[in-house]
Amino acid sequence: MTVDVEIQINDSTNPRARFLTWAPSPCRIRVRNPAGITTPFVSLKISGRSTASGGAVQFRAGATGAFSDSITLTVSASGNTAPFFSAGKFGRPSSSNGDVTIEARSGTTLVGSVPVMVRIRKNANTLSAPERDRFLEALAKLNNQGTGRFSDFRDMHNASALGQAHGAPGFLPWHRAYLLDLERELQAIDPSVALPYWRFDKAAPNIFKPDFMGSSDNLGTVQFNPGHPLTFWKTDTVPGIKRRPIPAFNVNLAPPGVIDEAATLALGTQYKQFRGMEGNPHGRAHTRFDAISFLSDASTAPRDPLFFLLHCNVDRLWAQWQKANSRFDQAVAAAYDENPAFPVGHRLADTLWPWNGVTSRVNPPSAPGGTLAPSPGVGAPGLQPRVRDMLDYRGVVSAASRMGFDYDDVKFV
Repeated sequence: MTVDVEIQINDSTNPRARFLTWAPSPCRIRVRNPAGITTPFVSLKISGRSTASGGAVQFRAGATGAFSDSITLTVSASGNTAPFFSAGKFGRPSSSNGDVTIEARSGTTLVGSVPVMVRIRKNANTLSAPERDRFLEALAKLNNQGTGRFSDFRDMHNASALGQAHGAPGFLPWHRAYLLDLERELQAIDPSVALPYWRFDKAAPNIFKPDFMGSSDNLGTVQFNPGHPLTFWKTDTVPGIKRRPIPAFNVNLAPPGVIDEAATLALGTQYKQFRGMEGNPHGRAHTRFDAISFLSDASTAPRDPLFFLLHCNVDRLWAQWQKANSRFDQAVAAAYDENPAFPVGHRLADTLWPWNGVTSRVNPPSAPGGTLAPSPGVGAPGLQPRVRDMLDYRGVVSAASRMGFDYDDVKFV
């Protein structure tokens, strides 16, 4: 028998914690069986091995410093853990769970390994068929023909809830929590799933096909291929999805009137300027569909699964703006639009409804869904997040704030 080591991802032995993003994840390695070791310490080389289309990983020994393709650690033979950090290599996300392996070698001998996934939110228009189908199948299971957990997400964004989600600076933090909660529920069904985004300032013909988000007939009824997971989609006891682009919107082109990414990022370097994107591009993307469409009205929009792809792009734009302007720190005035006069739920110290469970004169009459879903790999933003908790999503200011998601085109450094 030879030496054997255990590699922990996100400081956990739980297989559901073996997911990386572009942000550094804390990891540990320890000697599990010291057979053959004759010294108090052993030198171990840690590196990654990828499949042909798999993700790629990189490493560093400490909490700061440059990443490299491999590192060498001196590890105690007595079983004490040695820390290191791992992250996905930008531009090389995974396409499936376990398509990259972190390996440890003593000399040339492989003494331990663990499969991981660089799980990243991607452009929905460029998803592979397996990635697309895993997302759709998880979403269909969450809906369960109108009887599943998805009904809570529908109820979180109905007419009575819009004051919590819209019309004030908490718009972006609230929706970030909303998307993260949904994503974690999908990952409880299939841990390889990450929410994709609809980049609505570009043509996205693959999204509007019957094998993905569906194509609309003349009545605005969304049609799917036979056997499609969303064929039996149901919300508010009503089956099906209504979505009809207005005549000027050819789904093979970018929707007209929606400002592009460059113009969105140029709205200003202050959050109070940038949050104007709630009107355009966000609102304009919603209203590129006519009055019968669920998406055209904020109170019915979540009845269409496309809503979540639309809002994932809204959050991606905020992430791009945060990266471009270093706006992750709630202590920096320009990172948020803080004013004591703002409504409850929109100030930095406010807890976010419905995850806080509060129903009162200034909150909706119910709080569907309970607390925000936890993650096996990260602790943030907590079960009852505050507005301020949603800013530092990748742990730039504090590593403990990392939420376990990233976007395919938003670099970490």
